[in-house]
This record gives sequence, C-alpha cells and structure tokens, in this order.
Amino acid sequence: MGGGMGGGFRGVTSLRNLRTFSSFKNPWYRLYYFGMLGQMASMNMQMMTRSLLIYRMTGSAAILGAMSLFHALPMLGLSLFGGVIADRVQKKYVLIAGQALSALVSLGVALSLTLGYLSVEKVGSWWILAVSSLIQGTIMGLMMPSRQAILPELVDDEQLMNAISLTNMGMNVLRLFAPALSGFLIDSIGFEAVYYVTTGTYLLSVLFISFLPLTGTMVLRGGGAFGEIKGGFRYIRKETTILLILLLTLFGVVLSHPFMQLMPVFTESVLKVDATGLGIMMSVSGVGAIAGSLILASLPNRKRGLMMLAGFLVLGIALVFFAFSETWIISLGVIAFIGLGQTGMMALSTTLLQYYVDDEYRGRVMSILMMQFGLTSFSTFLAGVLIERIGAQWAIGGLAMILLLVAVLALVFLPRIRNLD
Repeated sequence: MGGGMGGGFRGVTSLRNLRTFSSFKNPWYRLYYFGMLGQMASMNMQMMTRSLLIYRMTGSAAILGAMSLFHALPMLGLSLFGGVIADRVQKKYVLIAGQALSALVSLGVALSLTLGYLSVEKVGSWWILAVSSLIQGTIMGLMMPSRQAILPELVDDEQLMNAISLTNMGMNVLRLFAPALSGFLIDSIGFEAVYYVTTGTYLLSVLFISFLPLTGTMVLRGGGAFGEIKGGFRYIRKETTILLILLLTLFGVVLSHPFMQLMPVFTESVLKVDATGLGIMMSVSGVGAIAGSLILASLPNRKRGLMMLAGFLVLGIALVFFAFSETWIISLGVIAFIGLGQTGMMALSTTLLQYYVDDEYRGRVMSILMMQFGLTSFSTFLAGVLIERIGAQWAIGGLAMILLLVAVLALVFLPRIRNLD
C-alpha cells in the first residue's frame, strides 16, 4: 500500500510540475497568444482561399506561383526596415497598426467579391488579389519582426522555448481547423464569406494586442536606418552560430514552402478532390504539427540543435512521399508528418535564434528570418513554372529531395549546430 500511495503522490507531483502549458501562467503571454491566434486564423484562411480562387480563375500553376511573388517582394524589401522598427519603436503599436490595416485589406477583397468586381467568371479580375497580396506583404514585412521580437520581452529566457512551442501549437491548431472552415464556407456560401470572417478575426487580434503592456525599446546608435541594417549584417557575419541557423532555416523554408502554396494543383489535378477536401488536407497537416508543438513545450532546454536537424530530416522524407502519392488517404497520413517536421524545424530554429542573439540585435535578426518567407515565394514561382514543364509530383518531389540532402549533410558535418542546447 505504501508503494501505491507513494506512486500516487508522485503522480500528483508530476502533474503539478508539468511544464507543457507553463507559459499560460503569464497574463501578458496569454494576451499575446490570443492576439496571435486572430492574425494567424486570418492568414491561414486567406492563404488557402486566395490560392484556390486564383487556380479556379486561371487554371495556371505559374500564375498561382506568381501570386506569391506579389506577397514576397515587399516582404523582401521592407523586412529589414521592419527589424529596425522593432528595435526602435514600441512593438505593441506596430502590431496594432499592422492588424488594423490587414483588416481593411481583407474587407476590401470581401466587398469586391460581393459587388462582383472579383469573381471566378472574371478571369482578368485576379489583379485585385495581386494588389491585396502586395499590400499585405508590405504590412507583414514591417510588422512581423516586431511580433517575433516582442516575445522575449514578455517571458523570461527559460520559458522561451515553451512559449514559442505553445505559439506554434496555436498556429497549428488553426492549420487544423481554419482551412477546413474555409473550404466549408466556400462550398456553402462563397469565397466572400471567408474574407468577411478574416476581417473580424484581424479586429479581434487588435483588441487583444491593445491590452499588452509597453515593452522596452533599444536606443540605437549609428547613421540612421541603413546604418542599423548594416550593423545587423555585421553582427550576423561575426556570430557563426546565428549565421548557420539562419542559412539552414533558409534552405528548409525555401524548399518546403511551395508545396503548401501549390496544394490546389495536387488536390484538383492529382488527388481529384474538391474545396472541402483541400481544406481537410491542409487541416490534417496541423495534426502532426500540434503533436510536435506539445512535445517541444514539454521538453527541457537540452539537445535543441539536434532536435532541429531531426525536424529537417522528417520534413524532407515526408515531402518526398507526399509528392509522389496519388491516393488521398495516403497523402492525408503523410501530410501529418510534414506538419511534425515543419514544427520541429521552425520552433527550434526560432528558439535558438532568440536564445543566443544579443538583445540589441534581436529585431534585426528576426527581420532576416522573416525575409526568408519572402524568398519562399520565388521558389513557389519556380515550382509553379516547373509544374507546367515536368508536372507537380516531380517539381515538388525534386525540391523535397534537395531538402533531404541538406538535412543529412547538416547532421553529419555541422557539429556546432548538432551540439547546441
């Protein structure tokens, strides 16, 4: 009986000490978290809806890829300035302004659909989506470094991996439900319904962020914004660990991101499913990602470099299998592992960067991380062109094979990253 009682007490103690959701004890993190959910719900719903609408209007994978360029170009051009803003301006104000402007853009697209200026039947009207993507890319480029850099000002260093993992978990829960909801709304009401909903979720995000406290800003020296950008690059070049993490993340994001943007090509041309099927497919990718986020949130701050590289490996293998699958059920199973790999790669690379970077350079380092998502649009455009030449499976499969090779080489030849805690 004594052993049973001891085991019971140990079980209760274990539950009390469970660290998986420990960051939620922080009230400022909770506000940040729900504000982030509003933004990410909108982004997930719009990404799927815009891609499907463009593909149904044009039937062109190349145009679908080109749409990503409209989103990417301002992100590439402005993310560095967004990093300087994050190091100089109250991040809370940057986030509020960005979310409010995003709500206006979403409302504009919704009204265009309702009034008939934008529709599947009007093939030439896709320019409206191109303009909206350009504006949203501008907003993202200036805002996202602040969203990344504010988190270490809300939680302490030891909670950082837990907070980032829980943030990724929330994003992945939205990947589970937001695309499926979008598909249902499109099939039952129409494309405009999605944009009205995303307008509301952006505004909810503004509400939550408005309650955040003002956080510290850095007083920077140098010759203006361009001087601070150059200083950021000099710092990264000097810090080999940070440089290697950024380069690895660049390869991972650029080579893996196109498959999500070009998913309508697979569902419509290879797997032969409708908008609801597309939504379910994108949602299931969140199942493995949620599992990965919960695992990472529960783990101590050890062997994080090795776990990041393992995420690269899992992602590369799963993408190869997904690319050459022609059965929807098999693709559903494989895409969960894609989500798992993406979470391991992004959550841990972000954590390691935030942990090792000096405070005064955090915004600028995060801006370079955000620039990589702009670069993915160029790989998406390239993949779209390749799809029209060699087919969707070989185009995405080829990128996946390169990613897998990079992951293996990093595991073998980069002990500096492999041994990071």
